[in-house]
Parts: sequence; structure tokens; C-alpha cells
Amino acid sequence: MENIVWHPHKVSKEARSNLKSQKPCLIWFTGLSGSGKSTVANAVDDLLHERGYHTYVLDGDNVRHRLNKDLGFSDSDRVENIRRIGEVSNLLVDAGLIVLSAFISPFTSDRRMVRDMLPEGEFIEVFINTPLEVCEQRDPKGLYQKARAGEIKNFTGIDSGYDVPENPEIVINTAEMCLKECAQMVLDYLVEKKLLQKSGLNIQSA
Repeated sequence: MENIVWHPHKVSKEARSNLKSQKPCLIWFTGLSGSGKSTVANAVDDLLHERGYHTYVLDGDNVRHRLNKDLGFSDSDRVENIRRIGEVSNLLVDAGLIVLSAFISPFTSDRRMVRDMLPEGEFIEVFINTPLEVCEQRDPKGLYQKARAGEIKNFTGIDSGYDVPENPEIVINTAEMCLKECAQMVLDYLVEKKLLQKSGLNIQSA
């Protein structure tokens, strides 16, 4: 952009992450409303926090309370919602954190956009592949009922589409696994990819 120059930081991303004894990354939870994205993300966050890792959770509803409160749920607003979250997530990863973002993020192109913001291996897509009928039965916020009644427009899974991830790093069905198993599955992936570096910590769940 004209008259704008990038100002380099003296303290690097590597220095920040080494101080925390971890490799920064973005764990991106995607799936239908009610699939369990935020629940699993927070369970993983708890496991990592217990083990001394530096994390931060970005949740779809929470972000719309402030940063993205000016956005609706049209396709264009959904794109802008994810673009902003991608940029925020990228900044937090640059700070050396393990970031857990839980968003429906229904469009493949948007998830690819965020993936392309980060270096190879730092974007971990977790597809919460819980069937629509299960999500609708749960309906924790009563949104499906409102969508079926026509009170909510552009609701993903009802009158707005969801692009199923083609090659996610992790696939979880919360209708078939308990929360502990779901969280452990993500933790196991982080261990396998050597993203967790602290020594002397019990990685496996009790």
C-alpha cells in the first residue's frame, strides 16, 4: 500500500517461541453449528495449559461480540469475518502462541486463504465432522429451530451451504467420541508433529 512501510521486529517469532519452548501454530476447528468446535477447542486448550504451554482461543461468537460486531451472516460478511480472524490468528502465532480458532468457516476458499497466511505445517485444520441431524438435535442455542422457522436467514446447513474439508489434518466426530478422546486426538497430533517441545511433561491424558 502507498506510504505504508513494514517495520521489522528486533525480537523474532523464533525467539518468542523458543522462550516458550513450543512451536507456534494455528489449530483451526471448522464444522457446523452445534458440532462441538468450541467445546473441543477449549478442552484442548485446558490440556495444553495444564502442561505449561502458551495458548489462546478465538471463538466465533466471542469475536462477533467485539472485533466483528459490525458483520452479519451474508456470504460477503462471512468472508470478511474469516479474513479478520485469519489476520488476528497470524499475529498471535507470530507472537509464539498455539492458537485455537473455532469458527464454522463454511467456505473452502476462506480456509485456504487462512492456511496460505502461515508457513507450511503451522495451519492445522480440524474438521468436526458431526452429522447435521446430531447438531440439530443438540441445538444448544436454539438457532436451528429459528432457522427452520425462517427467523434466521443464511444459516449454515439449512439455507446456506458448507464446503466439507477435502484434506483436513484431523477429523473428529463428536457424536462417536467422548470429549476426552476428541481432545486427546488433537494433542496426539501435536506430539506426532513435534509441535510440543517441553521435556519432562506427561503428554498423555491421565
